[in-house]
Amino acid sequence: MIFREVFRGCRAAVVMVVFLGLVMPGSAAGGEKMPESKSTGAVRLPVPAIDGGMSLEKTLSARRSVRSFKNESLTLDEVSRLLWAAQGVTHLRGFRTAPSAGALYPLEVVLAAGNVDGLASGVYRYRPDHHDLLVIGRSDIRDELHRAALHQAFVRDAPAVLVISAFFHRTTGKYGERGIRYVHMEVGHAAQNVLLEAVSLNLGAVVVGAFDDARVKRVLSLDAREEPLVVIPLGR
Repeated sequence: MIFREVFRGCRAAVVMVVFLGLVMPGSAAGGEKMPESKSTGAVRLPVPAIDGGMSLEKTLSARRSVRSFKNESLTLDEVSRLLWAAQGVTHLRGFRTAPSAGALYPLEVVLAAGNVDGLASGVYRYRPDHHDLLVIGRSDIRDELHRAALHQAFVRDAPAVLVISAFFHRTTGKYGERGIRYVHMEVGHAAQNVLLEAVSLNLGAVVVGAFDDARVKRVLSLDAREEPLVVIPLGR
């Protein structure tokens, strides 16, 4: 009996160490040391909690599209958990929270922050392997983004907006034209993860698909080969 309890305790400790190694900047699949985020161009994120109190069934039941937000900030911890839900690394081999055909991971997550405690307003790209944010721009672009999203006011009013984009060639290079379908499936998985995580944090969110692609790319300074797929405003 005592041996069994000790074994369970050791196993739990090992699981926690592995998880911390996955999400802490400076680690990578296979134990390879990753470059530290020492420059002012990257922002480290809090380690996301994985023991939330709300059951999956309850989050599924409570999920609704929310288009009205209070004028209140998000915390950096909440943003960390939402980003991790979208594309966080969950395995030493680099597997993520959302399934990906061939584990090719064509998706990118860009954050437009306007009112997040501990995070300056600006545009940031999420780096799953480091669990940090790479600074793209230092200005609040939510108003420009709302105009690019056909003047949907809740895009401007949300304290933060996630944009999930894709480099299609990462998947089509292996699967050809059918890879386009795989990417569209993948962004649905990632977006639903964000929506359910938002519910578990008592936040509101909505998936927006109506926007001017070229304008969104320009506002967020996306790569020429990168295509925006969904816009997700987040708030209280």
